[in-house]
Amino acid sequence: MEIIKEIARSLEREIKWFETVANTSLSIYFQNEHGVSSVFDHQPPDLDKDSSAFAKLIKELKLGFEDRILLILGLLPIVKPQSLDVFLIKNQNLNNEFSEFGGIKDAGISGFIPSLETACFILSGSSIEERLRLMKLFQKDHILYKKGILDYDGTQEFGLQQRLMVSYEYMGLLTEGKKKLPEYSSRFPAKEIETEMDWDDLVVDPQVRTKLEEIKDWLLYSERILEEWGLRKNLKKGYRALFYGPPGTGKTFAATLIGKATKRPVFRIDLSLVVSKYIGETEKNLGQLFNEAENKDWILFFDEADALFGKRTQTKSANDRYANQEVAYLLQRIEDFSGLVILATNLQTNIDEAFARRFQIMVHFPKPRKEQRLILWKQLFGNSFDLTNDIDLNALAENYELSGGEMINILRYCALTAARRDKKMIERSDIISGIRREYSKSNKTI
Repeated sequence: MEIIKEIARSLEREIKWFETVANTSLSIYFQNEHGVSSVFDHQPPDLDKDSSAFAKLIKELKLGFEDRILLILGLLPIVKPQSLDVFLIKNQNLNNEFSEFGGIKDAGISGFIPSLETACFILSGSSIEERLRLMKLFQKDHILYKKGILDYDGTQEFGLQQRLMVSYEYMGLLTEGKKKLPEYSSRFPAKEIETEMDWDDLVVDPQVRTKLEEIKDWLLYSERILEEWGLRKNLKKGYRALFYGPPGTGKTFAATLIGKATKRPVFRIDLSLVVSKYIGETEKNLGQLFNEAENKDWILFFDEADALFGKRTQTKSANDRYANQEVAYLLQRIEDFSGLVILATNLQTNIDEAFARRFQIMVHFPKPRKEQRLILWKQLFGNSFDLTNDIDLNALAENYELSGGEMINILRYCALTAARRDKKMIERSDIISGIRREYSKSNKTI
C-alpha cells in the first residue's frame, strides 16, 4: 500500500498543477481575469524527493513542461477524469463544442477524452506561432511515444487528432508501480514466455553461445551506440535474428534467456491467430501485432516461423499474389520494428532468401554433441535424483544421440516412474524406457 500512497501523492501534486495551468489557459483565451501572463509562469511541482514510479520516470527522462502536460493528460481519464470537465463547455454562439479544445468523441464515455489538440490548446491558446512550434514538438518521435509511454492508434495517420492515452504497460507502472503486459487476444496473439534458469544453464556449442552473446550485447549497448556515439543515421535500433535447427535444441530457451538477461519480456507469437485464409487478414493481423509491440522494448519470438515466412510462390493466381504481398509487408514491418525479432524454424531451407538477407545474425542450433549431452545428463539427473549404481552417465552421453528437449521428456517420464514407487531414485531401466519412448517418436530403435 505504501507504493500506492507514494504514487497518489505525486499524482495529486501534478494534477493540481495541471488544473492551474488549464484554468489559466482558458482564462487567457477568453480574456478573463488572471494573475499571470502565460501558462508557463506556473512551474510544475518539484518531484526530486518523491520516490514514486511517476516521479522516477519524470526524472529519468528529464521531462519538461510540455512533456509533463502530455503525460498527465494521458493519465487523467483514468485517475481523475473530472479535471477535464472544464473542456466540456459549449460555444454559445454555435451551440456546439469548442473545436479548439480538441478531444475525441466516444459514445461509450460521457467525460472529455483529450487529444494532442487539447495539449496544443492548453500550451498555445490562440497564438499561431506557439501552435506551429508545438506541432513540430508533438510528433511520433516525441520521447513519450518513442519509449512506448504514450500509445497511439497505428491505423490512422499520426496528427493532432490522436487520442492522448498512456499505454497499457505504463498505465500499470504509473498507477500501481509495476508495468502491465498485454493480455492474450486476437489483437495481440502472443503469450509471454519465461524461464527460472540462467545464462550459465545454457548448454550449446561455443559458436552458438558467442552469437547469442552478440544479440544480448546489442540490446544492452545499442542505446549508447546509436545515441551517445551518433550512429543512428547509419544503423537502425531494431535487430533481427534467425534461429534454426532440429526441435528441442534450445531455440525457445535461448530466446527466454536473452529476455531475462536484458530485462525484456519475450512474447511467443501464436501463428494460428495471425495467419488467415482470408485475403488481407494476415496483413491486418500482423499490423496490429507490430503496432502493439512498437517502442515497448519487447522481444517478439516467432516459433515454427516457416509456416508464415516460407518461400514465396510463383505468381499463378490472385491468392499467390496476395500471399507474396503479405510476405513483402512482413519484411517491411520486421525491418522497421525497433525491438528484437527472433524467427525460429526447424529447416533453414524453408526461409525465403529475401528474409535471410535481412537478418543481422543467423544461429544454427545443432543437436548436442557427446560433451554437451554429458553436461545435460548431469544437470537434469545428477543434481535432482539419487541414481542406482548401474547408471553410467558417460555411457548414456556416448551411446544415445538426444536433444535437450528429448532429455527433458525422459526426465519427466523417470520422475513420474519414481513418484509411483514413492522413492526419489532413478533406475537404469527407467532411463532406457524413456529413451525408447523418445526414439519411437522418430521411428528409431535402441
